[in-house]
Amino acid sequence: MLNLLLRMVAALPLRAVHAIGGFLGHVVYWLSPTYRRRLDENLERAGHTDAATRREAIAGAGRQGLETPWIWKRPRGDLIARTSVADMPLVDEVMADGRPVMFLPPHLGCFEVTAQFYAAFRPEARTRPMTVLYRIPRKSILRPLVEAGRTADGLRLAPAELRGVRMLMKAMKDRQVVGILPDQVPSRGEGVWAPFFGRWAYTMTLPARLARQFDAIVLFVYGERLPGGAGYRIHLRRLQEPLTGDPAHDAAVMNRGLESLIRECPTQYLWGYNRYKVPAGVEQPPSQPPA
Repeated sequence: MLNLLLRMVAALPLRAVHAIGGFLGHVVYWLSPTYRRRLDENLERAGHTDAATRREAIAGAGRQGLETPWIWKRPRGDLIARTSVADMPLVDEVMADGRPVMFLPPHLGCFEVTAQFYAAFRPEARTRPMTVLYRIPRKSILRPLVEAGRTADGLRLAPAELRGVRMLMKAMKDRQVVGILPDQVPSRGEGVWAPFFGRWAYTMTLPARLARQFDAIVLFVYGERLPGGAGYRIHLRRLQEPLTGDPAHDAAVMNRGLESLIRECPTQYLWGYNRYKVPAGVEQPPSQPPA
């Protein structure tokens, strides 16, 4: 039944998917006081207090949720036809360098499209597939749907557990490509407290640790959702600040890179995501606000 519903969504034009998703985003916003309060607080703390940005962010969250089955279930050619890269010379330069490459797509725009586009469009994907770290869904009924939707030639799925980390390390050692969602809240022992839009956020240390260990090129990336269901435009920014090996310093560096990326397109960030939660077993963040 669920698979049929996803196929029905995928059969719609992308314009309709985004229109319906935007409407559902507002429905969820008004039906859930907890979600509404979190989204409003996160926007305001990041300096976005105007009603227009909030309205678009609410709709964007709904579009992000509903467009996922469209990305998973549509023929790959449809996705490629509606996707472009704003920074292709940077991609060419990075791929020609020879070092391992790390793509870091936060919950900004359509993060699903970035890996799918690499696998389908870049010729290097045949010899340098992208290994993507993903969190296994808690509900067993969702697992085969998620894995089938994200599996493709040129993509390898690495579960967010020890086995998956080993897959990432092997890919880095082989000078291949990996993808990690850097703004997911990690479990105890897998992160440190670091500033993120003026608040302490428990931040994963894995991306910085792997990047430094294997001298990888780090690219922040997001798939901008174009108006009117026209498709997506992928943007990439290279990490500029050096990593030192100090977990707190490097996590702060990563978060600053993410902040800069999100400020380019704040209406498409998932502000309702519980980015500032305290994971089970983790001590509370410092009492003083981050500098």
